[in-house]
Amino acid sequence: MNIEQARATMAHHAFCGISRQHLGELVGGLAPHGEARCESGRDERRGGARKREAGAGPKHELVFIDRVLATLVHLRTGLTHAALGVIYEVGSSTIGRAISEVRPLLAARGFAVPNRPGIRPRTLENMFTYADAEGVTLRIGGMETQVRRPKAGRPGRRAFISGKRKQNTIKTTTISDDQGRTLWSGAERPGRMQDQTAVRTEGIAEQFRPYPQVKAEVETFRLQPVRGSCGPSAFRSPGRERRGLRG
Repeated sequence: MNIEQARATMAHHAFCGISRQHLGELVGGLAPHGEARCESGRDERRGGARKREAGAGPKHELVFIDRVLATLVHLRTGLTHAALGVIYEVGSSTIGRAISEVRPLLAARGFAVPNRPGIRPRTLENMFTYADAEGVTLRIGGMETQVRRPKAGRPGRRAFISGKRKQNTIKTTTISDDQGRTLWSGAERPGRMQDQTAVRTEGIAEQFRPYPQVKAEVETFRLQPVRGSCGPSAFRSPGRERRGLRG
């Protein structure tokens, strides 16, 4: 499968979840922000302004539209980095870098709410405001993604070893509504960090203080909010696979 065939396959709505027209609009809207983010990172690494002409240096193995498609397909279907690498004929680390580049751009853009034009939560506060106004029950979940082992000598190298999977991973906290539609995606963190710690450090637990009527369910892990942030009546237990928060 060549790159054109891979792109045509990944661009099908069954894989990426959006139409080709929507994909074109999305790529056009993300590209300037992606370039600005990359250039800012380069300036920080080299400690100053560019010394060579634009376009010099190593090139991306995947063009921007393919990096966006790989991210959308990974988020929608859960297809692994290795599998996506086989489709695009690149290494899994290339896919991992593409996803780590595009995912923050998608999160900063916000998540549209179907049938509610104009509502696009971009921050935790926006998301809790929407949930409080609409009476939406939130679902808080964590996703682990296997990554390459950090090179020897890197500070905090052991922090990426997941106690559950016994592999080097990164975790991402996501919050969706009661129909499974994503409303917020948190920052990535090393796999060794406990979910309860991550929820507190990302400020999720603190948001229940100004919004005590918001209810939430927690998938795959348990956490206890900051004392006094909410009462027991704010949460419910949804069953064996999904546990409710406890006040």
